[in-house]
Amino acid sequence: MNSVILIGRLIKDPELRYTQNSNSGYARFTIAVDKGMSKEKKQEMEAKGQATADFINIVVWGKQAENCQKFLQKGKNVAIQGRLQSGSYTASDGTRRFVTEVWAERVQFIDWSDRTQKPATQGFGSFDSNSSDTNGFDLPFQDAQDEELPF
Repeated sequence: MNSVILIGRLIKDPELRYTQNSNSGYARFTIAVDKGMSKEKKQEMEAKGQATADFINIVVWGKQAENCQKFLQKGKNVAIQGRLQSGSYTASDGTRRFVTEVWAERVQFIDWSDRTQKPATQGFGSFDSNSSDTNGFDLPFQDAQDEELPF
């Protein structure tokens, strides 16, 4: 079984590219996934200059890739469901490099905005749930208010 589910923040904007042979679109980006440490342990690790998050490379294909490039940007929170893909290549200096990345089958925007507009505030804003811009994506989460919680 090869299944991965991650939630993290983009460390830079997605890069959209197209393959030469089939002209299929794909996007690459990296998310920082918190290691889930206690507050004290996190402060201790940060004081030592050690990472408190894992940095995971993500690849998305097709319409989802175009939507990621359009709606996601550095710092945005995103959920990824996909599979691990590993491989190797020979670098220009002749060394063999190994790569492991997550090939996303599903991308869910937790917070997002259209990059052509001003940065969005929390929530749905003027989002149209029937818009074709969301092909392959679920609607983003909204923060629940304390009075809405059943416990």
